[in-house]
Amino acid sequence: MLKRIKIVQLVITLSFIFSLPAHSEVVDLTKPGVKDTCPVCGMFVAKYPEWVATVVYKSKHAHHFDGAKDLFKYLQDLPKWAPGHELKNIVSIGVTEYYSLSLIDARKAYYVIGSDVLGPMGHELIPLETMEDAKEFMADHKGTKILQFDQVDTQLPVKLDNGIFE
Repeated sequence: MLKRIKIVQLVITLSFIFSLPAHSEVVDLTKPGVKDTCPVCGMFVAKYPEWVATVVYKSKHAHHFDGAKDLFKYLQDLPKWAPGHELKNIVSIGVTEYYSLSLIDARKAYYVIGSDVLGPMGHELIPLETMEDAKEFMADHKGTKILQFDQVDTQLPVKLDNGIFE
């Protein structure tokens, strides 16, 4: 009887642990093909696998980007960059995490701006999985600020294009 109780307790404990959310879970999104271009800048995205960001819609249609900066430009003006698509139909948004190079949930990532690390389009929002990683990256690469997804306003991506890190 005692053995059965311990097994039940173990199962309950493991179920609880595995149901806890991770910091920024790895997301399984389609990878860009060699002919996929960023809808914002037109660059071939597959050439820059360490910078890829991806949006997937309910219809399974995906748009790929050559960095988080263009992803935010896209999301902040969808009618301009993706006529006929709507934010409410997006089911997943992923960004490539700087250290692990895995796609993580863009909405849960931390972004460092103003660093000495440049992406394919210059100054970037550098995605990190945890606040600790973001602080370490910021210290190592002279970053100026850490932001979360909802803190990236519509002016920031354009400011980054101009080397402004406010």
